[in-house]
Amino acid sequence: MLYSVEKVLGEPMLKLIDKLKEMNHLTKEEWMALIEGRTADVAEYLFTQARAVREQVYGKDIYIRGLIEFTNYCKNDCLYCGIRRSNTNACRYRLDLGEILQCCEKGYELGFRTFVLQGGEDAYFTDERLEQIVKAIRGRYPECAITLSVGERSYESYKRLFDAGADRYLLRHETYNSEHYAKLHPAELSAKTRQQCLRNLKEIGYQVGCGFMVGSPYQTAEYLAEDMMFIADLKPHMVGIGPFIPHKDTPFAKEPSGTLELTLYMLGLIRLLLPNVLLPATTALGTIAPNGRELGIMAGANVVMPNLSPSVVREKYLLYNDKAYTGLEAAESVQELRESMQQIGYEVVVSRGDWLGERSK
Repeated sequence: MLYSVEKVLGEPMLKLIDKLKEMNHLTKEEWMALIEGRTADVAEYLFTQARAVREQVYGKDIYIRGLIEFTNYCKNDCLYCGIRRSNTNACRYRLDLGEILQCCEKGYELGFRTFVLQGGEDAYFTDERLEQIVKAIRGRYPECAITLSVGERSYESYKRLFDAGADRYLLRHETYNSEHYAKLHPAELSAKTRQQCLRNLKEIGYQVGCGFMVGSPYQTAEYLAEDMMFIADLKPHMVGIGPFIPHKDTPFAKEPSGTLELTLYMLGLIRLLLPNVLLPATTALGTIAPNGRELGIMAGANVVMPNLSPSVVREKYLLYNDKAYTGLEAAESVQELRESMQQIGYEVVVSRGDWLGERSK
C-alpha cells in the first residue's frame, strides 16, 4: 500500500516535532515523513525538545544498571546474532549462582541498585534455576531492582519469575512488521509471538521494555513508523534501541551497519512519544562511536548499562562485531562514567531508577 508521505512533507518538520511533543501521537504518514525528511537542523531541534521533556520528568539524573551476561548459549538461530545456535565459533559459557552473586556484590559496592540478568534462550536455565537466582538476589539485596532479559517464555514462567522477585523484563520486539521479522529470524519465531510475550509481561505487572535495531537489513522508514506505532500502543516502561552491527559469523556478516545519526534521531522521537520512558544509551552506541553514549544522553536517553560480568567472559558475549566491553562500558569505570556525564551536565545517581509514571499534561 502506498502512503501519501509527500503530502505530509509539505508540513514543516519542526511542526511535526511540536505536534509529537504535545500530543504524544502521530499518524503512520507523519512518522514516515519525520523519519524520511530529517536533516541536521531538524535533528538538533528534536534533541533540544527531547532533553527538555526528559528533564521535566527525570531532571538531570542518569540511572545506571549493572549488566550481567550470564549465559551465551541460545537455542535460537536469529540471522543477525553472534550467539545464534549455529555459530560454532562462539566460545560458550554459563555463570553459576555463586558467580552471579559475586557480580551483584561488586556492583552494589560500586553504587548499582539495578541488576540486569541477560542471556540467550538457554534451556539449561529452567524456571527452577532462574527462580533460585532471582530469590537469592532478592534475599541479599532487597532494595535493588532485578531485571531479566532471557527471551520468550510462557506466561506461567514469566509469572513464576515475577513472583520470585523480578521487577522488570527486557524483550526487544526487533521489528513490528511480520514480513520484516521473518527475514531476520528462523521460521519457528514470529513477530506475533514476540508481541504477545510483551503483552503478557505487562499484564503480569513487570516494568516492561521493548525495542528494535536501527538500520537492520531490509528495514524501511515504513517499518520504523510501524515500530513507533506499536510502541505507542504497548506503552512500555523502557525502550532499548541501538544500531544494527553485523557479526562476522552470521548470514548478515557483510551487511552495512546502522548509523549513529538515525539511531540518535529515533531516540529523540521515542522520548517525545513516551515522555516518562526509561531510555538507555546502549553499548552498541558506544561501539560505533567513542562518544556514542554521551550523544545518546544528549538525544534524550537517561539510562546507561555498564557491564558487571566477569572480565573473563565479557569478550565471549559477542552479539555483534567489536562489541565494547571495556572502558566506560565496564562497571569498574563507573567513576569515569560519572565524570563523563558531569561534563555534559548530567549526574549519575545511586538509585533503582524506577519508571516514574505518566507525565501530567
